[in-house]
Amino acid sequence: MLVQLYILASGKGRVAVRREHLRLDPAVLARMVRLSGGAVVQSLIATSSWVGLIRILASFGSDALAGYTIAIRVVVFALLPSWGLANAAATLVGQNLGADRPERAEASVWRACFYNLLFLGGVGLIFVLLADTVVSGFTSDPGVAPVAVQGLRIIAGGFVFYAYGFVLTQAFNGAGDTLTPTAINIACFWLFEIPLAYLLAQRVGLGSSGVFWAVAIAFSSVAVVSGILFRRGAWKLKRV
Repeated sequence: MLVQLYILASGKGRVAVRREHLRLDPAVLARMVRLSGGAVVQSLIATSSWVGLIRILASFGSDALAGYTIAIRVVVFALLPSWGLANAAATLVGQNLGADRPERAEASVWRACFYNLLFLGGVGLIFVLLADTVVSGFTSDPGVAPVAVQGLRIIAGGFVFYAYGFVLTQAFNGAGDTLTPTAINIACFWLFEIPLAYLLAQRVGLGSSGVFWAVAIAFSSVAVVSGILFRRGAWKLKRV
């Protein structure tokens, strides 16, 4: 943070912040709150859905919970670079829509999706093939390790879908359309993922693996729904 502040204040970078710029602009602040508020809600929807999954997994004992925790931590760490690509796509969408070039905005998103596919596809393949090796770095418990390995393989199997889902949902945000990804998150994570996890784990009898399958299916559904809505092009009419 200190380095960034120094670069901004020094005037040596592409963006220079001077004293005359440091004033409150209510209109700009209101726009920032409106846009960031949607992103905050989206994040809360996605993360709070994990609470429901934890409740379902708790019925299968502490080993299942521990294995789930390891698998999810590894997955989240692997997904961090994808969020960077998704945020870059959102920036390009906003920039190009502001320049009245929606076609270039759309092309930027699909290119970011492809790059994300290459990255996550490779990582997912590694996790599927080497899940035992990855998990062994965290635990050797005979009750926990198999659950973590199974979870990592199932969730990583859907990485090719997540690659598109992350970029497309952020593209809507970059266009100023925060309502669409919020609605998608509610539908896919609250109304679909949690009931599906309960059905597969408890009713179908898949146990903890049912929860993992629900996660993979829900994230993949985000990609499919986002892709359909993105192709319709209503987001091109939005302006940040």
